[in-house]
Amino acid sequence: MSAAFYIEELLYRYNCVVVPGFGAFLTQMKSAVLHKTTNTFDPPSKVISFNQQLDSNDGLLVSYIAHAENTSYDEMLEALSKKVKEWRQELETQKSLKFGNLGEFRLNREGRLLFRPANQVNFLTASFGLSSVVSPQVTREALKEEVQELEERIPFIITPEERKKSNFRPYYKYAAILLLAFSTGVTGFRMYETSVENQQIARQQTQQLVQKNIQEATFFSAAPLELPAISLNVTKKPATPKHHVIAGAFRYKANADKKVRQLKRKGFDTATYLGTNSFGLHQVVYASFVDSQEALDYLMDVKENVSRDAWLLSKK
Repeated sequence: MSAAFYIEELLYRYNCVVVPGFGAFLTQMKSAVLHKTTNTFDPPSKVISFNQQLDSNDGLLVSYIAHAENTSYDEMLEALSKKVKEWRQELETQKSLKFGNLGEFRLNREGRLLFRPANQVNFLTASFGLSSVVSPQVTREALKEEVQELEERIPFIITPEERKKSNFRPYYKYAAILLLAFSTGVTGFRMYETSVENQQIARQQTQQLVQKNIQEATFFSAAPLELPAISLNVTKKPATPKHHVIAGAFRYKANADKKVRQLKRKGFDTATYLGTNSFGLHQVVYASFVDSQEALDYLMDVKENVSRDAWLLSKK
């Protein structure tokens, strides 16, 4: 049984995975990052951390491994307890523990666990298939400055070309100029007459169209038209809570209903029956939230003051 492998699978869907008697792995969203020194873009990801104090069994990890290994819940709980003892013995002897792709554990001088995440796997499903991208630095060429420097260093001198003498007689040239001027004047006069005629025709057509519109407009009433008032009832659809603080998971529905009644008597008015999970267990929640941070704050308060067995379930 590779517990680290199953923990990795659960971290894709849950923000908190508790290993009974050992601690809890937590994930937190991290936005995309640009490393200016290396010009590297990292996609959005989940940052993994470890909390040694959250070690109470919430049933999530044990039920998941038991279902995957096709064994009973009690047998898997006992096997996981033995595995935790092996991890602690390895930490005492070697002072370090490699935990799959999640990271590495070490013991400090006070005997407390120190976790260093490996950051090899991106557990954010929205960033699936995205990897770090290295972009070459953009260099802009100052072409305009180079041209100016070149003009200053190498001046351009334009000299008129010497025209060859021609035997063409000058009076032929003057006759051609007069002929061109005469033909241009005749053509321009004809174009002017055509333009004036077109403008007069356009004015007549416009006046006829305006007169027709005026005659048609006299048949309509000048009184304003009253339109019926329209009232729209817009109701904003409330957001569906996706983060649930679980109070327990039961094999029988009757036990789940009993737990709901007990919580309501204790003052948890938001306690309710959530339904069954993929393992067939009936889940009861203290409260449900839309915002993940509010759910985490509520979970920590419940663990400190009510029950350390509470855990957080986040659905997509």
